[in-house]
Amino acid sequence: MKRPSYVTDKALKTFIKNALEEDIQDGDHSTLSTIPQDLEQSAKLLVKQDCILAGVELAEFIFNTFDKNLKVEVFLKDGEAAKVGDIALIVTGSARSILSTERLILNCMQRMSGIATLTHDWDSRLVGTKTKLLDTRKTTPNFRICEKWAVAIGGGTNHRYGLYDMIMLKDNHIDYNGSITSAVKMAKDYVKKTKKKLKIEVETRNLKEVQEAIKAKVDRIMLDNMNVETMKQAVEMINGSCESEASGGITRDMLKEIASTGVTFISAGALTHSAENIDLSLKAVK
Repeated sequence: MKRPSYVTDKALKTFIKNALEEDIQDGDHSTLSTIPQDLEQSAKLLVKQDCILAGVELAEFIFNTFDKNLKVEVFLKDGEAAKVGDIALIVTGSARSILSTERLILNCMQRMSGIATLTHDWDSRLVGTKTKLLDTRKTTPNFRICEKWAVAIGGGTNHRYGLYDMIMLKDNHIDYNGSITSAVKMAKDYVKKTKKKLKIEVETRNLKEVQEAIKAKVDRIMLDNMNVETMKQAVEMINGSCESEASGGITRDMLKEIASTGVTFISAGALTHSAENIDLSLKAVK
């Protein structure tokens, strides 16, 4: 699949540099002390749990960033269903390079595959509806690029990447500012003054706030922690004047019922903060 716009070579190189520095520091001494410098070997990425595979392209990038002479043969691509016993890829080259990148590769792919698998499962519940599944900013610090990429690989839609690419006025913004009307006006003035192309979303907690957000003419209204009946009323009030987003305490079992209200999006932090890692291993080819 095509990389999301935020997954740039520059961003990946920064992530990999920091991750390797965290792990290796002044040297992988276990490897340096036992493996000859000129020894070449192969290793296979073994799938040990059924999943939607994610992180294959990242693994290639990590291998080639660490050692441009490593050769990677890919058998399963990002987003493909993998079964126990499948081989996702085989890497060949310096044994030292393979060993020094092994844990970073596995940490990324196990986590990303877990997120992609969960996202795929949840998104399948929305088939036949017009509602899209979104992630959130409830991600692991310094690992957001991988977690959001995994959501996209699993079939979900990325919400804003960070604080810089959308204005979202949440409950604390509203409470600190004084009102939705005032906060939205100031946000619109800010966008005009700075000439930034930023959509404005407002979090609402009840139908009164929904009505105020409608009058303020925002791009999207978040319906936070509302029950399905209230959500349905809110969507009817919005009546297509802007996008709507259901959020707060979303579970897999609620997805179809929430989608039946006609809401544009459903956002769920669980996609990234509650996904379980998939069991993968990198084994020497004998």
